Amino acid sequence: MGLRLKFNLVLLVMFSLGLGTSAYISYELLQRNARDEVQRSAGLMMEAALSMRAYTVGQVRPHLRVVEDEFLPQSVPAFGATEIMNQMRKTHPDYTYKEAALNPTNPRNRATEWEADIINEFRNFSERKELAGTRPTPSGPSMFLARPLQIKDGACLVCHTNANTAPPAMVKVYGMNNGYGWKLGEVIGAQIVSVPMTVPIEKANHAFYVFMGSLAAVFVTVFIILNAMLSLLIVRPMRTMAAAADRISVGALDIPELAESGKDEVALLAKSFNRMRRSLEKALRLIDEK
Repeated sequence: MGLRLKFNLVLLVMFSLGLGTSAYISYELLQRNARDEVQRSAGLMMEAALSMRAYTVGQVRPHLRVVEDEFLPQSVPAFGATEIMNQMRKTHPDYTYKEAALNPTNPRNRATEWEADIINEFRNFSERKELAGTRPTPSGPSMFLARPLQIKDGACLVCHTNANTAPPAMVKVYGMNNGYGWKLGEVIGAQIVSVPMTVPIEKANHAFYVFMGSLAAVFVTVFIILNAMLSLLIVRPMRTMAAAADRISVGALDIPELAESGKDEVALLAKSFNRMRRSLEKALRLIDEK
């Protein structure tokens, strides 16, 4: 096995270990950053919905003209937040916001199976104030962020205890079987924001491939340069010395001396080789004179 082959094998092993380590670390870091980006987007959507609820209560509801036997859904915070998010969905259809409930007043807010699981999680673990996770969707994986909807204000029960005590206008719109039987302190639903992960993950994967491709290109360049330097500075001089030693071993002392330029180990070896050759030539000459 030649010196160059040994050197290249060591270099390949080192590169493989380095590339594997870099790939693992960079992939995990980029994927984590992608998940963090999605979670920040979900958090912003949740805060926007909460702000819209507060705006409805503080700025919209007090200025709505109440007409007898008329129910205005715009006065309901959940309705306002949902409508704003639905407007956003016109340009971002994969982003969703829903105030899901097991027994909602508005049927469009009825929880699906996976949403009901989240609500039951909040009902079973009252100390849990937020829940995040991922789930598969037809357009790819999506991250959800959920917070419980709990009845903390007794005024809410005026509309949601039973149909007989609820405003007749509301009963007329939503019927007598929707959104009643709520209790103070009960978790009746959850605010759920869903944000697609496809785009951030694709960006993370693209960045990973670019990084690994750049790293591989750097290695190939370094590999070529090191092999050229190895050939020029070590392999070629060593082969020249080996060829000279072979010729001297069969008595050919008329070969020119090796180049001794430089102060590295190869130059020192060339000097030693030339000195040995001169000594051998003198010794042979003395033998011939005798």
